[in-house]
Amino acid sequence: MKKKFLVIGDPIDHSLSPKLHNYWIKKNNIFAIYEKKQIKENQIRDLLLQVRKKEINGINVTVPFKKKVIPYLDELTLQARDTQSVNTIFLEKGKIIGHNTDIGGFELSLKKIKFNFAGKKILILGAGGVVSSLIYTLNKMQVSKITISNRTIKKAESLRDLFKNISIISWGSISEFDVVINATSIGLNKNDSIDLDLSKVGKNKLFYDVIYNPKETNFLKKGKILGNLTVNGKMMFIYQASLAFKIWHGILPNVDNNVIEMIN
Repeated sequence: MKKKFLVIGDPIDHSLSPKLHNYWIKKNNIFAIYEKKQIKENQIRDLLLQVRKKEINGINVTVPFKKKVIPYLDELTLQARDTQSVNTIFLEKGKIIGHNTDIGGFELSLKKIKFNFAGKKILILGAGGVVSSLIYTLNKMQVSKITISNRTIKKAESLRDLFKNISIISWGSISEFDVVINATSIGLNKNDSIDLDLSKVGKNKLFYDVIYNPKETNFLKKGKILGNLTVNGKMMFIYQASLAFKIWHGILPNVDNNVIEMIN
């Protein structure tokens, strides 16, 4: 019987995960299918019951469920526990395990752009499920300061329970930074625009957007016009997917130019 894998989220239309995973599945002659499914929070329990029954063989988790799936899992890997964020689910030895491959995906994407993060000041916009993975990775890369700005302060403050070293500013304020990361969903729709005045931040900063589809959000367009380096979330997306693929299939798929060009 064909193995079944899913990515779940709300919204989910923008996800290119099926395109990528099905390409690697075919390339590696694996008898499986990968699909996307838009769900509501009250459907999580039933989906994980299907994982336990092996009706679903693995799940990727995207916005807004990376934290919400945790109560339904048997175990978390160390990185998933440290970040309280899960993006990959797999049944191992009868236990449903929550993994976090966003950390590895983000770290590999940063190494690819050859930007030295040591001692840099970072401003992160948003406090959603992926942000703890970004902070975890940036701390590992020895940045000097991480500041979070989110519309609801309470959500940002909950991150401080995990990471004592972060600073929090109110939405609309801008701290001094070398790198600014958009980790909100503002930009998934092409007309979306972040209502922050970034015109006075100077040049030669790094503007990084976790969003990869569309490939250039208004946030990145603005960064480029202001004379900054801009990077979207495509490589993070590809690398986190490759690490999830390895967990499920025991094969680390090839990230070549075909794959990179395919995700556009």
